[in-house]
Amino acid sequence: MAKHCVVSLSGGMDSSTLLLRALKEYDTVTGISFDYGQKHRVELERAQQLIDYVNSNPMRVFHPDHTGDRFEELYSEVNYRQIKLDGLADLLDSALVEGGDDVPEGHYENDNMKETVVPNRNKIFASITQAVALSVANKTGEKCHIALGIHAGDHAVYPDCRQEFRDADDTAFREGNWNADMVGYFTPYLATDKFGILQDGEKLVDQLGLSFDEVYKRTNTSYKPYPSGNSDYKSASSVERIEAFITLGRRDPVQYEDETGEVDYEVAKAHVLKVLSEHNTATIKGRD
Repeated sequence: MAKHCVVSLSGGMDSSTLLLRALKEYDTVTGISFDYGQKHRVELERAQQLIDYVNSNPMRVFHPDHTGDRFEELYSEVNYRQIKLDGLADLLDSALVEGGDDVPEGHYENDNMKETVVPNRNKIFASITQAVALSVANKTGEKCHIALGIHAGDHAVYPDCRQEFRDADDTAFREGNWNADMVGYFTPYLATDKFGILQDGEKLVDQLGLSFDEVYKRTNTSYKPYPSGNSDYKSASSVERIEAFITLGRRDPVQYEDETGEVDYEVAKAHVLKVLSEHNTATIKGRD
């Protein structure tokens, strides 16, 4: 098992949970976020808020030693950086970047959700993350893992979230770099979905001595956040997030909003249940 890990931290629910998992599993963690001109830049603010919260709350992590016994270790701070990709948004065609079309609403399986694809985004992110991980490995002389939040629930509309893409990208990385065998991958959520990730987060906050609400209110999943920083509850990303909280049986701690102003979580929850019901009905009819 490698001692070091690099996490690409978007500020969303999945990558934030992945950060907690990495803190549990590795001796050192480096977190990086990308400012690529996304409309939902609030995710970067939330990522920084989460890092500040984690770093201000010393965590006692239990690691097994070579005998199988467990020892307690006080965790050090996460090394965190936000990387600016200035000017990139002006060159990209996507509803998610500044200057793009309006972000569509509805379910992820709707045809219009392809408008939320950012061309080659994860390849751009992967190249930088690989460079950071290889640099950590070279400096320490020890293996470093790249933590990826890809999961079984990732939608077909995002081909760069699939394992096939990751495998092909890794091949290119190893062909183009010396010492690339010092870099590996940590993908704990390949066999689960967003609910499973949130379920793991519920366990992790308890193990790390953190607060569930304090962690997840410092995340953003909305692709259409309001100027206030509050989340919408109608975009596909928000629908999927709220569905996970409904399944878990917990209240989402982020503040939701619509055109009328701030709304209670129960309003957002009722909307999502309606969307899911309509989607399931349409799916059943489509199979007839």
